[in-house]
Amino acid sequence: MLTALLIGATGLVGDYTLRQLLSDTRFDRIKVFTRRPTGYHNPERLEEHVVDFDQPQQWQHLLTGDVLFSALGTTLGQAGSTAAQYKVDYTYQYQTAEAAAQNGVASYVLVSSASADPESFMFYTRMKGELERAIKRLPFQRIRIIQPGMLAGSRHEPRLAERIALPLADLVARLPGLQQYRPIHGREVAQAMLNAALDLKPGVQIDTLEGVFRRANQ
Repeated sequence: MLTALLIGATGLVGDYTLRQLLSDTRFDRIKVFTRRPTGYHNPERLEEHVVDFDQPQQWQHLLTGDVLFSALGTTLGQAGSTAAQYKVDYTYQYQTAEAAAQNGVASYVLVSSASADPESFMFYTRMKGELERAIKRLPFQRIRIIQPGMLAGSRHEPRLAERIALPLADLVARLPGLQQYRPIHGREVAQAMLNAALDLKPGVQIDTLEGVFRRANQ
């Protein structure tokens, strides 16, 4: 029986991840670290901690278990500035992962982004690439990085840009040679994360675009 740790549980992928963890009997304990309550209640298996990510020293000792799932993230519009977005998408995630690694958590699963590259000229993909590069240096036994494309699924906070872009992306993906760029549902990404976590081979594995679909259907 496994203990799962999860950050980002109130987002699209994180919410599906939490649902799947709660329905998967291989995980007898799920510890969620969140900025606001998730709304889920399962006293026997769910341990929810509402935390201040700016004060990790207050709660990082609680990051003990078998695998950390990291699905935390925001948009530039929601954050208000690139600095604020970087704090959520990079700093909070890295600090949590670093503490978990120091506490002996063996496995780490990160939802990153397609085209993540620390040398990218685009802020978002560069930020994601910088996080991946930093995570790879942490002493986890297993690191799994999931790089999905555009995400489909209903969010608590709808994003106008995604509502416009998703149909266009779906049309583009119908063109020959571009099927791997089709949108992927948050439920599938969450399933890919769980399947990746249960892959016990040591080392770093990265699932890009089409690989995420394959991982979700293992």
